[in-house]
Amino acid sequence: MIVGLAHVCFTVSDLEKSLEFYKDKLGFKFCFDFVNDKGERFGVYLHIGGRNFIELFIGKPEPPDQKQSYRHFCLEVDDIQETVSKLRSNGVDVSEVKMGSDNSWQAWLSDPDGNRIELHQYTKESKQNVGFVK
Repeated sequence: MIVGLAHVCFTVSDLEKSLEFYKDKLGFKFCFDFVNDKGERFGVYLHIGGRNFIELFIGKPEPPDQKQSYRHFCLEVDDIQETVSKLRSNGVDVSEVKMGSDNSWQAWLSDPDGNRIELHQYTKESKQNVGFVK
């Protein structure tokens, strides 16, 4: 049975630049490197929180396919105003906070390769809370 989302994986054009963004600017915790038989690092595994991770692998990101359904991934935050302020102080370009049609607060940013990231703070009125059991 599926119990949750384990990780999101991206091919990145510059591993160091992406590692700086996700680790130093967003605050994800480094877990381990992926190393090939020659001892060269070709990827990293980062901890987001809980049992959620992100993988980054060196490569040439392919241009989005017109049929590609991926649009963004979303990070839950506990205080969106504070998170946006902290990210901006870290040099991250983040949109203004707004209320989404699901009654959750949201803001948007992109990683160095242009992958869209949504920040999401649930409210008591969030549609995701209807019938949701923790």
